[in-house]
Amino acid sequence: MFRFLPRDEGFFDFFERAASNLHEAALLLDKFMTDYDDLEDRAKQIHNREHTGDVFTREAIEKLHRTFMTPFDRGDIHRLVSRMDDVLDLMDAAARKLVLYRVDKPTDDAKNLAKVLIEQTRTLKNLMPMLRTLKEPQTILNLCLELHTHESEADRIEEHGLARLFQHTQNPIEVIKWKDIYADLETATDRCEDVANVIEGIILQNS
Repeated sequence: MFRFLPRDEGFFDFFERAASNLHEAALLLDKFMTDYDDLEDRAKQIHNREHTGDVFTREAIEKLHRTFMTPFDRGDIHRLVSRMDDVLDLMDAAARKLVLYRVDKPTDDAKNLAKVLIEQTRTLKNLMPMLRTLKEPQTILNLCLELHTHESEADRIEEHGLARLFQHTQNPIEVIKWKDIYADLETATDRCEDVANVIEGIILQNS
């Protein structure tokens, strides 16, 4: 039996809008890597999503400071919106570096990491409305498990990408470029997993 949650739909609106924006950014990143044309324009579209995410995060934190009764722990709310914002920052950074470093084309491993981010952000988008009531704790935990599973997949993809990089790339500058890009993409999947960790804590605290 879950304890009564003070009703403040505003925070839940922030969570859902942020997750939806995050998923749209992941779709744009995937399109960026798949088509790999009009790079500056495509990178700008992703950056615009990152800017929108910054606005959501700032508004949520300002609301947090103004609100006496919050739906759940203030620290959890702050971590939830901050980690989603981190994911956006890292996707934006990866896209900008592909342009800045003048990468000829994305590797298959980079494309696969972008696919993982699509799956993770889709899961987050589906999960956020459930936080309004917490009536389906097991379903929420199952979705969190999906996020953990995808993050483990991303670890394997990054390891494969780095192995290929060191085996087949002679130019040390190219190695440095791709290590940097892989790090941004894989860390973005880590931050999605961090969101799952926060949500699992919320379930525990409210059960």
